[in-house]
Amino acid sequence: MQMQQKKVPPITLDSPLLITGAGGFVGKNLVATLKTRGYTNLLLFEKDDTPATLAAHCQKAAFVIHLAGINRPSDPQEFYTGNAGLTDTLLGDLAAAHNPCPVLVTSSIQAALQNDYGKSKRQAEQAIFAHGQATGAPVFVFRMEGVYGKWCRPNYNSVVATFCHNIAHGLPVEVRDPAYALPLVYIDDVVSCILDALEKGEALQDGEGICRIHPVDTVTLGQLAETLHGFADARRAGAPTLAVPQLAAGSFTKKLYSTYLSYLPTDAFAYDLAMHRDDRGSFTEFLRTPERGQVSINIAKPGIVKGNHWHHTKNEKFLVVQGEGVIRFRAIDSDTVLEYPVSGQALRVVDIPCGYTHNIENTGTGDMVTVMWANEPFDPAHPDTFFLKV
Repeated sequence: MQMQQKKVPPITLDSPLLITGAGGFVGKNLVATLKTRGYTNLLLFEKDDTPATLAAHCQKAAFVIHLAGINRPSDPQEFYTGNAGLTDTLLGDLAAAHNPCPVLVTSSIQAALQNDYGKSKRQAEQAIFAHGQATGAPVFVFRMEGVYGKWCRPNYNSVVATFCHNIAHGLPVEVRDPAYALPLVYIDDVVSCILDALEKGEALQDGEGICRIHPVDTVTLGQLAETLHGFADARRAGAPTLAVPQLAAGSFTKKLYSTYLSYLPTDAFAYDLAMHRDDRGSFTEFLRTPERGQVSINIAKPGIVKGNHWHHTKNEKFLVVQGEGVIRFRAIDSDTVLEYPVSGQALRVVDIPCGYTHNIENTGTGDMVTVMWANEPFDPAHPDTFFLKV
């Protein structure tokens, strides 16, 4: 596959853009993005609109993005009327209006299969290509893998949406074949590829002229369920693991994590943390990661000193966000004490180097709140923490 560029008329923010299936999963995300980018002339066509509305839109459109289709009809014949048939109607309206504007259609990798859904999608693809040859209109036929992301309907045609919804709501999921591999594309990447075609005329194409969404991630059903259960455990009521997954830029895990959170019940956005309280204040873990350490919140009452210990390898960062205090250090082989004043009125990060015993004292009149980061989650079997007064 290689990136191909087609000559398309310049698109401006007020160019009339016809989007069929605008209320669907991909359409909703695309329309939201177009609006944030400043597009003002969106001709939206949805399933309840009339054929006359579609014909009127086709007379004005500067670019057509054809997303509408049928996924799960009660009668297989509806595949052909809802996919190939609607595409024929759209192209007929464009021809009647003598409108050779570019046309982009989203299809499915199932177009290569012999089921009714695949056949109907392939017929729609062929009609688009024929339209381009007959009119000279630039055409983009995107065959998409399974699309996932926010606003995808669960219990319909996306296993990712179903698993996210069920696990977020505490419902079981059925993993029939844990080793079954799923090729997936993320909704933001789908929208990005559509925008590249719209604004630049660019698309990644195979040798047959089929456009492809990129990147594609492959995950097994077992991996998908395990990862999502891990997300749920991180915020589990009563005993959250507090684990934050690896969220490298562009990674599948980052995209899946964002997707999972969008399926949370509206009464379950918040979860409680275990505050370890005593007469000195409290200590509360907030986040844990295997590769980026641990974040905690320390609350100290006036006059309280916490710490008086040192570490071989563990290091920390302290950030006082409320109150006033002083952080003291002493190298374990020295008598010299170093002092760093800290205050919530002037945010300042203080690094805690290895080999220095250290403490923090609340010198103010109210509670002192400190955000503490350690480079590794606390391990009671290997605490690397040794008591020694500063």
